[in-house]
Amino acid sequence: MKKTITGAAYVVGDAIDTDQIIPAEHLVYSLSDPEERKYYGRYALSGVPKDQQGLPYGNRLFTEEDAFESAYTIVVGGSNFGCGSSREHAPFALQEAGCTAVVAESYARIFYRNAVDGGFIVPFESIERLVERVRTGDLLEIDTTLGKLANHTTGEEFLLKPLGDVAEILKAGNVFEFARQAGFMPT
Repeated sequence: MKKTITGAAYVVGDAIDTDQIIPAEHLVYSLSDPEERKYYGRYALSGVPKDQQGLPYGNRLFTEEDAFESAYTIVVGGSNFGCGSSREHAPFALQEAGCTAVVAESYARIFYRNAVDGGFIVPFESIERLVERVRTGDLLEIDTTLGKLANHTTGEEFLLKPLGDVAEILKAGNVFEFARQAGFMPT
């Protein structure tokens, strides 16, 4: 885990479920084949609700139609992010798209654990509701040590809840590397 995470924001709402993060019809690709796994990035967040014009939140696609990576590296969500099934493909798809962090008011427990255990993304919890304070495309910077989010587009700063014990797992790379480094598993 980097000390600083910087990138453009992609803002979504409340209760973004795992089928919105990676719709079930896109679970046909191999996770181990590099030529297939990149499709998880292409279809990440492709199931988010659309407005009357058929456009997702912020009127921008998370990953452009013919791209495999997103221009947005930090997702900002509301409450209960990652609810739904225990699909571990969800944080994996975000990582494949180039997302490095999600900042949400709260998480579904299984999504949070999958994100941390696999070392896919850094899941920060916001102290205040940010989906009305941050816009898609805003340039954000997260200080992972201080737990602070700076919006360089608006000049605002927000405190985030500390990562606590999961910070060590994320620094190690995933739960298995953490267990090896801590001597819980053979190397």
